[in-house]
Amino acid sequence: MKVENERLYKFIKESGLIKISDLDVAYEESQASGRSLGEIILEKKLAEEVLLRELYAYILGIPFVDLTKEIIEANILQIIPEPIARKYKIVAFKKIGKDLMVAMLNPEDIQTVDFIKKKTGLKIIICLTSEDSINVILKQYEKSLQAEFGDIIEKNATEVGEGEEEDLEKVAQGLPVIRIVDTLIKHAILQGASDIHIEPDEMEVRVRYRIDGILHEAMTLPKQVKEGIIARIKVLSNLKLDEHRVPQDGRFKIEKEDLKISFRVSILPVFNGEKIVMRLLDETAKGLTLEKMGLTGEALEIVHRQIKKPNGMILVTGPTGSGKTTTLYTVMDLLNTPEVNISTVEDPVEYRMHRVNQTQIHAKIGLTFAAGLRSLLRQDPDIIMVGEIRDQETLEMAIHAALTGHLVLSTLHTNSAAATLPRIVDMGAEPFMVASTVNVIIAQRLVRKLCSDCRKSYQLTTKELESLNKSYDMPSILKIVKTNEVSKGFVKAKSLWTDVTFYKAAGCDQCGNEGYKGRRGIYEVLEVDNEMEKLISQSASTEVVEKKAKEKGMITMVEDGFIKAVAGMTSIEEILRVTKE
Repeated sequence: MKVENERLYKFIKESGLIKISDLDVAYEESQASGRSLGEIILEKKLAEEVLLRELYAYILGIPFVDLTKEIIEANILQIIPEPIARKYKIVAFKKIGKDLMVAMLNPEDIQTVDFIKKKTGLKIIICLTSEDSINVILKQYEKSLQAEFGDIIEKNATEVGEGEEEDLEKVAQGLPVIRIVDTLIKHAILQGASDIHIEPDEMEVRVRYRIDGILHEAMTLPKQVKEGIIARIKVLSNLKLDEHRVPQDGRFKIEKEDLKISFRVSILPVFNGEKIVMRLLDETAKGLTLEKMGLTGEALEIVHRQIKKPNGMILVTGPTGSGKTTTLYTVMDLLNTPEVNISTVEDPVEYRMHRVNQTQIHAKIGLTFAAGLRSLLRQDPDIIMVGEIRDQETLEMAIHAALTGHLVLSTLHTNSAAATLPRIVDMGAEPFMVASTVNVIIAQRLVRKLCSDCRKSYQLTTKELESLNKSYDMPSILKIVKTNEVSKGFVKAKSLWTDVTFYKAAGCDQCGNEGYKGRRGIYEVLEVDNEMEKLISQSASTEVVEKKAKEKGMITMVEDGFIKAVAGMTSIEEILRVTKE
């Protein structure tokens, strides 16, 4: 979209949208490089894209529309075919009589507008919109796949058949089964699923998607497509087609335009055939930050302080699926500079990271965590990431690495930060060694975020409060909520729990009637200082360590959960779901 640099400069200067000094620097850069001023402003994050495009619309004298929360009727959306909409970034969103309103990024693209006018025979009214709006509406083309899925299965299921062993490869390469598997994958990507479960039953094949940590029934397929689907996924993952008795693991990748998703495939023999679980790893996802993940205040400062140390151990704990690996990758991303050598031993390698040397564990050939770590120490590393500390040998190697000048990042399965220290001692480490190497322990869980478009406010009843008091120390949690920076603006100094506004899930089109959209971490961060070192050296119990940590200001996961619930980010139901022991 072209608006002359001089003209845009004058309008922005008059509007006061950007500080004059910043605007002048961006303008000089645009003149010197020959690039557009708007592009440089967005690159330097001097203004939001929506505000800049609203200004473009004003300059050009055309309407601006924000479609990020609009659901377009299918018959209107389909007026412009998806390939055209995707290629030229133009979508139809409203039709009044013979007038068709279209939203686009480049209103100077007269050729595309003329093509749509001739094809439809309608009068085209151009509106300017944002990149986010176009992307939201383009996803709605995909949503029609949900309606089409039944037809695809119905038309193709009879063509797939069971197939003999020697025909499996032919079936896997056949168009019907390719369509079925592609539709399953597209549907999962559209829904934002993290895992696809394909489970054979006696009479059917169940497909479930894990969305925001919860499994959802997606669809039921006829039994005859089972062998074809399994064969197709084995072909994609480069696995043995004729092996049905032992588990197999593989990977494949899908790359389309701005989409790059890696699939980690696990196939396990079960009573009715083979069960497939595919983990979706979005390699185009923008880099996370600890703040975006949910770390705040003093806990965030402690983590930033401790990861800057040249040696010691950073431990992240929690159950499977609590986001431990994501936290480690985020920390590695912060530390990943050309001046340091980062090496990892993982099982499996989840994400590929630029400039990081990642080693995949192969226990069958003797490449265990301990063996990999032993070899890594001869590779001149500065920072080492061990996917998980599972045994005494790996623990001893990790402690040795931390003592000899390396920063070691790893994970453990424990319920809380304080419980991690006795657990390490139980695994065979000497208490004084643990005390001198562990810098910080981050315990975490993932809670679903409430959909901001449909959440409903309410106050706790006396009965509900009594029920919560049985599980948690609600009076002490209220004191922390009142003083915490995140939540204190939502609660008055003299408020009781029954005065505080909470929110619960409702459900709308924006969140697929789930009431939740996305996830956020709740954390407790235990820093090992001199006092903690003394307690660890004395083999203090979990209770003693946690009591001392709380005295020193540590906020527990439950407290962090209630802080986020009071701030309207999540619900009490979610806190109960992830923190119950």
